[in-house]
Amino acid sequence: MKDLAQTNTSAPWTEVGKPHPHESAVLHVCGTANYTDDLPELQGTLHAALGLSTQAHAKINNINLDAVRAAEGVVAVFAAKDFPGTNECGPIIKDDPILADGKVEYVGQPVFVVVAHSHDQARRAARLAKIDYDNLTPILHPRAARDAESYVLPPMSLSRGDARQALEKAPNRIQGSWQVGGQEQFYLEGQIAYAIPKEANGMAVMCSTQHPSEMQHIVAHALAIPSHSVQVECRRMGGGFGGKESQSGLWAAAAALCAFHLKRPIKLRADRDDDMMVTGKRHEFHYDYDVAYDEQGLILGARFEMVSRAGFSADLSGPVATRAVCHVDNTYYLSDVDIRAMCGKTNTQSNTAFRGFGGPQGAILIEYVIDEIARLLGQDALDVRKLNFYGRNDAEGRNVTHYGQKVADNVIHELVAEIEASSSYRARRLAINEFNAQSPVLKKGLALTPHKFGIAFNVTHLNQAGALVHVYLDGSVLVNHGGTEMGQGLNTKVAQVVAHELGVPLSEVRVSATDTTKIANTSATAASTGADLNGKAAQDAARQIRERLSEFAVKTYGGNVVDVRFSDGQIYCNGSSIAFEEVVNKAYFARVQLWSDGFYATPHLQWDSKTMTGSPFSYYAYGAAVSEVIVDTLTGEWKLLRADALYDAGNSLNPAIDVGQIEGAFIQGMGWLTTEELVWNANGKLTTHAPSTYKIPAISDCPEDFRVRLFKNTNVADSIHRSKAVGEPPLLLPFSVFFAIRDAIASVAEGKINPPLTAPATSEAILRAVTAVQTLQSQ
Repeated sequence: MKDLAQTNTSAPWTEVGKPHPHESAVLHVCGTANYTDDLPELQGTLHAALGLSTQAHAKINNINLDAVRAAEGVVAVFAAKDFPGTNECGPIIKDDPILADGKVEYVGQPVFVVVAHSHDQARRAARLAKIDYDNLTPILHPRAARDAESYVLPPMSLSRGDARQALEKAPNRIQGSWQVGGQEQFYLEGQIAYAIPKEANGMAVMCSTQHPSEMQHIVAHALAIPSHSVQVECRRMGGGFGGKESQSGLWAAAAALCAFHLKRPIKLRADRDDDMMVTGKRHEFHYDYDVAYDEQGLILGARFEMVSRAGFSADLSGPVATRAVCHVDNTYYLSDVDIRAMCGKTNTQSNTAFRGFGGPQGAILIEYVIDEIARLLGQDALDVRKLNFYGRNDAEGRNVTHYGQKVADNVIHELVAEIEASSSYRARRLAINEFNAQSPVLKKGLALTPHKFGIAFNVTHLNQAGALVHVYLDGSVLVNHGGTEMGQGLNTKVAQVVAHELGVPLSEVRVSATDTTKIANTSATAASTGADLNGKAAQDAARQIRERLSEFAVKTYGGNVVDVRFSDGQIYCNGSSIAFEEVVNKAYFARVQLWSDGFYATPHLQWDSKTMTGSPFSYYAYGAAVSEVIVDTLTGEWKLLRADALYDAGNSLNPAIDVGQIEGAFIQGMGWLTTEELVWNANGKLTTHAPSTYKIPAISDCPEDFRVRLFKNTNVADSIHRSKAVGEPPLLLPFSVFFAIRDAIASVAEGKINPPLTAPATSEAILRAVTAVQTLQSQ
């Protein structure tokens, strides 16, 4: 203990808001970070592989697995009938079998699981099955599903005002169809589960998953055992992006089934080809639009119809469609609107969550429409966008969304003005026009696009989280929370929050693996809520410990509780500074509780799924980006020359991690809209199921001039330290890349023709659009 007067306390101490490196950064670089496949294998571990369907839609007449059982190293083979409980892994609607039973509904659907002494033996054996099918007619396209009224869920609709009257009386009206493709999550670490049988029919599953509690429920139901007998643990994932929210359930359940019957540890690790053939992707969307607007470009009314490729089962298609409906406005006020969304049932992989969760598919539609309107009016698209922005206050009467939530934190006007100026948008527009006038083959394009993204789960009850915080006698702190770490820095941010709350250096705080035996009934780490929910829960637990230590310090050293401060490993009380560890030791001997649980539930949320109205979001995250591209109109090749991004992270918990998330989301979103094309052949087989046939962005696709900044702002909502989420929203920033490409193609006809460019804007799609513009120009 030392006198306070001897200690410099003029500068406020903090651990949040600092650009700390990722807590596992050194482990990642050195290759010592343990992922599920890196865990030491227990004696007797066997390896499993899935036998996959070769037909898109067929009845199974007979399965002959004799050759599989006789293959080298094979120990056992299991099918749907071998589940003691339910053969089901659908997260909402129970329409998704773990293993096909009597019928297959897409090429790549798991039919059986084979167990062998090695991974290679299991995979080789799985290919020896002889299955007799009675083929049925498959539906392979979303529009074909709409025409056949083949849906995994009832169609949904939302309307405000009188769209029909607005369209009929409009001075201008635009109608059309468009589409955006799906996207493979392409995480670095594939799907994997390691199931270890325990005593009394217990089961431990080490799993690469964003939703340990969901995996616990699926395994418990599949094995017909209570949830308390199932432990699911995840230390970290090598990426998830939504692909490991619900669809890790199939792998966890299949591994657990084998371990349950054989009473031996089972590892089921997906080969990349099998992973891509089995799992769902981002939903492909097809649109029909009918929009009314005035001579300045102000939208007066709109009718939108969206059909998604849901795949063969519901999975999370309903919530994805809901979020698309809620984001079709993006940053724009829509007074009279009629929106309809259908989840088309197709005989393809059951599509699932993907970063943005339907939000990008909804928001890009209105951006496409505005881009069309601007070119028809001969205006800069940025000016049309500004004209349609949500208003700043109630007096303007343009600050309530089409689903009824007030936009109370609107900063899009200021944010766009800032990036317009910092990117020199107007001057570059003039320079690009001059370049294009002198360049007949190479054409440049420029676009500035904004975004508004709602933060929270659309399903209200999912907006909750729990945490445990333990303080040990040496002053070190252990944290466990219900979120999962997939490289996004969640554990780093939660550790910063706890360190800040207890006034200890970040090095004194460690976050342990996510474990269903520690925190029960957790929500998925998704919807950009990881830090918001788990940070608040951990803060709540740390606060309780802090309050107990404050009361103890006052009893021991005198003074008032309100004056006790925790800072930089010291506790300041009644004019003295005492080491945190010293106070903790004395508190222990005085029988003060040095651990606590914490809980948080996001307030003020409400949503009526029947009327699709309410306030489903805690707040909005805003951003904008400017992209400049150059396109070769003879080959369709293009390059992103420069990208400027400005993102509203509120009071950032960790600026370094947030900027990294923005950069990653930008490039991933750019891949979705430009190079990543999913292709199914006429038989329903996914032909782009490997790195050799599916093109994700590489380092060479990143712009040499990449400027990412955080917008200075404080969250209006009481989020964790008034920060804002930085998981999904930045994926909307590269809309600017797509529309810059479209701008470059339009310059072939001096910007007077709207290019029919679909997404992804591959080189082939660009060439088709260039040819179409040239043809229209010549007519």
